[in-house]
Amino acid sequence: MSAVRAPSVSVLGVLGVNDDELLRRLANAGLNFTVDEARHVAELLGRDPTVVEANIFNTMWSEHCSYKSSREVLGKYLPTEGTGVVLGPGEDAGIVRLATVGGRSYCIAIAHESHNHPSQVVPNEGAATGIGGIVRDVYCMGADVVGVLDPLRFGDPMGENGERTREIVHGVVEGIWQYANALGVPNLGGDVYFDSSFDENCLVNVVALGLVVEDEIVRSRIPVEARDSDYDLILVGKPTDPSGFGGATFASRVLDEERALDDKYAVQVPDPFLKRMLVVATREVLKLARDSGAAIGFKDLGAGGIACATSELGDAASLGVRIDLSRVIVAESGLAAEVIACSETQERYCLVVPRELSSEVLRIYNEVFELPEICHGSGASVIGEVIQEARFVLEYGGATVCDASTEQITTGVCYMRESRPREAVSGESVLPEGLDPRAVLLDVLGSVNVASREHVYRHYECEVQGCTVVRPGEADAGVIAPIPGAAVGVAVACDGNPFYGAVDSYQGGAIAVAESVRNIAAVGAHPIALTDCLNFGNPEVPEVFHDFVEAVRGIGDAARGIGLKDSGAPIPVVSGNVSFYNQSSGGSAILPSPIVCCVGRLVDVSCHLTMGFKSGGHSIYLLGKRSTRLGASAVLRTVVGDAMTPVQEVDFEDERRMMVAVTDIAESGLAASCHDISDGGVAVALAEMVLASPEDARVGALVSVPRLDGTAAALAGVTVPSGCDRDLKLMFSEAGGYLLEVGPRDEERLLEILEGSGVWYSRIGTTVAGVGLSFTEVAGGDFTLSVEELARPWTDGATEAMR
Repeated sequence: MSAVRAPSVSVLGVLGVNDDELLRRLANAGLNFTVDEARHVAELLGRDPTVVEANIFNTMWSEHCSYKSSREVLGKYLPTEGTGVVLGPGEDAGIVRLATVGGRSYCIAIAHESHNHPSQVVPNEGAATGIGGIVRDVYCMGADVVGVLDPLRFGDPMGENGERTREIVHGVVEGIWQYANALGVPNLGGDVYFDSSFDENCLVNVVALGLVVEDEIVRSRIPVEARDSDYDLILVGKPTDPSGFGGATFASRVLDEERALDDKYAVQVPDPFLKRMLVVATREVLKLARDSGAAIGFKDLGAGGIACATSELGDAASLGVRIDLSRVIVAESGLAAEVIACSETQERYCLVVPRELSSEVLRIYNEVFELPEICHGSGASVIGEVIQEARFVLEYGGATVCDASTEQITTGVCYMRESRPREAVSGESVLPEGLDPRAVLLDVLGSVNVASREHVYRHYECEVQGCTVVRPGEADAGVIAPIPGAAVGVAVACDGNPFYGAVDSYQGGAIAVAESVRNIAAVGAHPIALTDCLNFGNPEVPEVFHDFVEAVRGIGDAARGIGLKDSGAPIPVVSGNVSFYNQSSGGSAILPSPIVCCVGRLVDVSCHLTMGFKSGGHSIYLLGKRSTRLGASAVLRTVVGDAMTPVQEVDFEDERRMMVAVTDIAESGLAASCHDISDGGVAVALAEMVLASPEDARVGALVSVPRLDGTAAALAGVTVPSGCDRDLKLMFSEAGGYLLEVGPRDEERLLEILEGSGVWYSRIGTTVAGVGLSFTEVAGGDFTLSVEELARPWTDGATEAMR
């Protein structure tokens, strides 16, 4: 049905009203404006805003849409440009060049978003629509989506809110697999952490990447050709309904559990089956545009709905739009103009096409692919036109309900919040005396933040589309071969340990970059781009804002310090998202949680590495010196409970040297397996390599603990002075590094690369067929853990939390 009945044009009285009365009016209208922001809108317009305008500015000036607290910080610290960057931040997805094959330049489009508040309130729908939104961001760049990832953070499953946490875990995982599996997109990875700070604010971050030929990229803007030709705006997808109305502002305020029932209506409703048909139909529309030589614009309708998408399309080209809301197909009668303009109904796109193509575009969607028959009320309709003046004009039933500058709507306001550092963490990492290293390893392996995540990723379809080379759980990164007939591969991984951020937010950001790079290097790829999702509490709290600034600074410094393999230029951050107000009404904020995704290129995907040991009689090499600092580590959290001591600082030059050496080794075919060192240190990494070995031909390891220190005495075979504390720190230090398995025929060449690279390394032991994990020269006695003994805690440790 169409919205045709015109209401009277209501206004929000701002001018001449005192602050108390204005605050009351804003609250009654459900607007999150501050008083100063509302007055600024009236000042820009030169009059009181209409109710529709007030809702549009309220949405577009929200933290979620405007980045009003973050954009200056992001611009100051993050490198976003590079020779391989086609499109950096600013459109629906970033795009970076991958490889030239058959004379065509193939690129990776990647987007990174959050859907945190909706997933806390309605876990299934919140997570599903998060996946739905992120894949739309990539599709609308003209790309085919080839994978998704899902970094997740949940509350303490064993704490006082454990039952609710487990409900959220179940709903989120179910929502992700139900949507992505139905859409036919493989899940390539992610990670999961649990902590009580996420009890009232779970984090559901989502990443999508797609493949696009460079000369077939579609921009999220009105084409410049619209300056000389008539262009229409076409809305396609589900009929507009009230779902998601206020979603952007909901994501831009502190989450109030008491308002949870009301907030359910700010969460959108997913429909992956309609999305799949939209994707197929849109491919035909894009082919039509290419074949006719027509320039078009294409944008996802996410936060802010029609108002956000169309105003941003116009502002990006310094042009305007005129839209008739009466022409928008709606799901129910009586919707207010502001709801039609700002609701966030899922599965919708906006296209900007030459007027002479409009009828054919409508025919493709409505007749050829029969969208109205697939989902009642769905379809495509012309809702407006491009105008030369950079104005945003909305009409409804013959009345003008909005007339404002597109720039004023989209630019919004900008704040530099007060920043105040927290009290610095100090002290030494002290472990209790008398600990049994064998028992500690089993406890750490079974801890909820180290144990296997198979209970999550086993629900996901990982091989649909037929280009998956390495699946979740097989290595440190997912690997695909997305270009048919080509050897080039793509590796992708997400990282961001929130416990590091709690101790030192700068190191939290830097370590997230370093680990994501290590993860893709461990499969043999070198980095080509980064994305980030920056999850923090209320930016109006000075300590929270300081955490944010320091994390962004850490990400930027790490991107520059590690750099691209071939040139040493900064690894570009091409896309990302900021999620503030992850804080409950009681004042409880989440741990600072910068989450970084790294995309890497494998020159030859057949040279990829996985982490499972392959054969007995091979040498095991450790790259990266161990540290006595255990701040934020899994072993401290497990055996002490308090991990608030200084973390090991990232040495960017060391990380770079290791990345170059490991990828050179992989490309030369000299390693049998590789695993990066992170949560749980060398001991856990070795256990995971044993557990990832073939089930029908298990391969274990025999490792000398003193050799983890790499001292001359140890390397000469002489036992160095030892002690429980020293051994545990060597075994469980989370300082960055790698473990490499190498066969005897390749060892000499591998050593040549390591010697030439300047990397710290030590040969720590050998692989042994049919045996578990053995540590020798340990204070308190050597010990061996069978595969079964390792598997039990690692397999079961987090299962209960994720049921």
